[in-house]
Amino acid sequence: MVKTERKVVMITGASGGLGRGIAIACAAQGWSVWLAARRESAGNNVAAEITQQGGVAQFVRCDAGVQESVETALATVLDAEGRLDGLVHNATSGLSPRPGAVSDLSLSDFRDHVTVSLRGSFLLARAAFEPLKRSQGALVLLSSEAGFEGKARLPAYATVKAAQRGFARSLAREWGGAGIRVNCVAPLAATEAMEDAFRRDPDMEERVLGRHPMRRLGDSVTDIGPAVCFLLSQDSRYITGHTLMVDGGSCPVT
Repeated sequence: MVKTERKVVMITGASGGLGRGIAIACAAQGWSVWLAARRESAGNNVAAEITQQGGVAQFVRCDAGVQESVETALATVLDAEGRLDGLVHNATSGLSPRPGAVSDLSLSDFRDHVTVSLRGSFLLARAAFEPLKRSQGALVLLSSEAGFEGKARLPAYATVKAAQRGFARSLAREWGGAGIRVNCVAPLAATEAMEDAFRRDPDMEERVLGRHPMRRLGDSVTDIGPAVCFLLSQDSRYITGHTLMVDGGSCPVT
């Protein structure tokens, strides 16, 4: 992807894992990156890491499931930058790596998945509509292959990830006339959450990699990050309502 004009991008859940990788990739494009997360210390560490690499990054506190927090975070970015060109909703429930059957899933745990992934998508989209309309920008939601094929041991996670895809397709149709593109990325990457899931479910690693054509998990910086950058850039100006599988061919359903 050819580097384009400077963009301002906010990424939720960017204090580590996949969000960190996406932030580093965006900063490598010369964009101004805002790391929106709840963990201030970790977020500032990622911002410092990007700055040391010659990029531009700042931390802004944001709890994606809380309306006031979302609106305050976006207002902070707009006050500082005067614009917003891209928004990436990557944050997921901290319960995402915990395997279990539906019968063992409490209502409060299910609600936490919904709050971060679905309520967060809704709150962020509603708050970002006007600035993205002004910039003719893009929204990217991080889904998962779990949202395509389901996961017997991760039912809540699979459910909300499938729902995010439906929300993105609806927004793409609603917002197309306003010049805003909305897409999803369904990644499979080596992250702290994935490592935690492998520890909790010893058979999971074989289930995941045993069918994987490339026999490896993706790298959040070099494999997943560039795909997100593509969907934020003008190189994808005629793509909306799409879910881009960035999983090395792991998921047999497209």
